[in-house]
Amino acid sequence: MKIGVLALQGAFIEHEAVLKRLGVDAVEVRLPADLDGVDGVIIPGGESTTMGKLAVQYQLIEPLRELAHAGKPLWGTCAGLIFMAKDVGRDQPLLGLMDVTVQRNAFGRQVDSFEANLNIQGVDGDRLFHAIFIRAPLIEAVGAGVEVLARVEKDDAEVIVAARQGNLLVTSFHPELSNDDRFHRYFLKMAESKT
Repeated sequence: MKIGVLALQGAFIEHEAVLKRLGVDAVEVRLPADLDGVDGVIIPGGESTTMGKLAVQYQLIEPLRELAHAGKPLWGTCAGLIFMAKDVGRDQPLLGLMDVTVQRNAFGRQVDSFEANLNIQGVDGDRLFHAIFIRAPLIEAVGAGVEVLARVEKDDAEVIVAARQGNLLVTSFHPELSNDDRFHRYFLKMAESKT
């Protein structure tokens, strides 16, 4: 199996390290040709506006959309979630693939980063998933075909922080920064089912 990791900026090296530990061929995606033969793509955390502008500059927007429309799985973490969303409440380059409305930096600034133990729908095991949130977005609303996988407490309400829509997966948090590889294994199962 070969998984592409969008390597324009952000935490792509951390995702690559987890994939390599799992015995998966991880390739850095910087140009459309880097997508040849991949079984799925991870879009890492980073800065979503910069990521979008670089994706436009390197002509990656349409090839990533085509990959998703062909049924290959895409997983966006943090900024990757923003980049994959249809609505982020402002004008910036987006893939616009997933029927979610996202609030950027929903939990505050860098100093407001936090960790939480989450119950995640569909992820193997009965242990809670230790999630790391860094200037994280949240999902304000989901379309009819979107399955909510996890929520976290914010201001006395439960807000959505992980979701799936067919071959599209998003998380507000950074599974690549934890020692728990279950989310990566979940994504790899999505890729295996499409090969």
